[in-house]
Amino acid sequence: MNKLFKIMLLALVIIMAVSLAGCTEASRVSTNLSQEADNFNVTRQLTVINTRAEDGNNAVLFQMTGNFSINKETDGDLAVIGEEPDGTYYKHFVYLTRDISYIVQQVETRSVSKYKFTINYNPKMIIPVDAKIVD
Repeated sequence: MNKLFKIMLLALVIIMAVSLAGCTEASRVSTNLSQEADNFNVTRQLTVINTRAEDGNNAVLFQMTGNFSINKETDGDLAVIGEEPDGTYYKHFVYLTRDISYIVQQVETRSVSKYKFTINYNPKMIIPVDAKIVD
């Protein structure tokens, strides 16, 4: 039994070493910055561009700046979910085509760890219940 335990422990150590070998400093920082943005802690600027516009004045179709998360949905649309300063949320959709593209710029810098991953728990996500009393 002791030999089996040692073999399993060695296998676990090898698996962990292989999985950590691919973690570069840039990938850890990228993951942590993306998580900060998805938690509405990073100010970004989204610019939607018509790449077929003949003059530069009509190329920009839509532009917004704020604390928002961006997700490309399965149908190809871009979903922009943001939080207002008063704690309310909004969701915009951008229909992407062959001629419509977008650029996302991070407007401000953020301090995130380049040495470790950060895990955030939102208590409202663990128990997402709104109780309403109806008489």
